[in-house]
Amino acid sequence: MSIERDLIISILKLTADGSVTREQINKDAKIASDIALKLLRGLQNNGMVYLKDNIVEADSNGRLELAVRAIVLGADVERIIGFLRWQEFEDITVIALEKNGYTVAKNLHFKHGGRRWEIDVVSCKKPLVLCIDCKHWHHGMSPSAIKKIAEAQVERTRALSESLPNISIEIEASKWGKAKFVPAILALFPGSFKFYDKVPIVPVLQLQDFINQLPAYTESLKYFPKEFDHLSHDF
Repeated sequence: MSIERDLIISILKLTADGSVTREQINKDAKIASDIALKLLRGLQNNGMVYLKDNIVEADSNGRLELAVRAIVLGADVERIIGFLRWQEFEDITVIALEKNGYTVAKNLHFKHGGRRWEIDVVSCKKPLVLCIDCKHWHHGMSPSAIKKIAEAQVERTRALSESLPNISIEIEASKWGKAKFVPAILALFPGSFKFYDKVPIVPVLQLQDFINQLPAYTESLKYFPKEFDHLSHDF
């Protein structure tokens, strides 16, 4: 099991900037080439990597699955998640939401109240509009910093809810009769806080559980209700 874990760690580390050769992975993981090839073929069968001749590739979704597998095999969580690229972090978030029936807009820019705003990820699935701020923070984030981050996301979410309907903002919720705008923080690393003032702080490896539970627990979270007067009010 430790051999597979070491191989996966090397794959995550070396594929952060693109494809690599099998020899590079073998050398970094210090694993015999025949054993490494057998393990790589197993990972390919599970859709985590792609092998073509001597080249190894892994897309964003595959790299997340590799990260989860390495942690299951006993690798350090912070070390493993630290190999994920920033853009990949957002891409993984989008993939997870879309697989659960949400329509997603990345890096949504809009104007409201004389200001320009941006939200990393806005995802819609009637009646919810989940507004996510992706944070690449490490352990030890101070309570005051978390407070500032959560309050800023609340204000972004409030601004979005108040600015709609707006023909310059193309999100599915604009077509609904009602919506609930929910601010959330998504972090690469688990921290000491799960909520701040009813704003959820979700580690990326718990994102699927959060998505599953969100419809049932929305009323216990901070959200901004919105009615679109020009449309039917039916959910």
